[in-house]
Amino acid sequence: MEVILREDVEKLGNRGDMVRVAPGYARNFLLPKRLAVAATDANRKIVEQERQAHLRKEAHLKGEAEDLSKLLTGVTVTIAQKAGEQDQLFGSVTAKDVADALAAKNFTIDRRKIQLDEPIKQLGEFKVPVKLHKDVIAEVTVVVAKEE
Repeated sequence: MEVILREDVEKLGNRGDMVRVAPGYARNFLLPKRLAVAATDANRKIVEQERQAHLRKEAHLKGEAEDLSKLLTGVTVTIAQKAGEQDQLFGSVTAKDVADALAAKNFTIDRRKIQLDEPIKQLGEFKVPVKLHKDVIAEVTVVVAKEE
């Protein structure tokens, strides 16, 4: 069955692509979740208009993300944590802690955009990537200091 994707679907295609999928996959997953529509001439025109609007909106969001990235690049946040003898933290510094520290400096960043592979469990200075847009990634310096 041929469908036109209305959203980006991982391992299948991007918005506006016409793809061939199994009828059950289209009927049970793609169509009910409004991720795709049947490939008819009328739907092709509608999806093309949606795609053009999405591209304009995406360009605007990317521009805003690049501006924010320039502001975030030089930012350093310090987080104080209790630590033991060998600079081992009793807890850990998570993406939420970094987001809260950025919020204290008037940057409202969603914690899910902060790309920590695993929580920080040592004292020191770390470069933490912040994914502002799918093409824009800024790096924030996080200093984990010992709480007095």
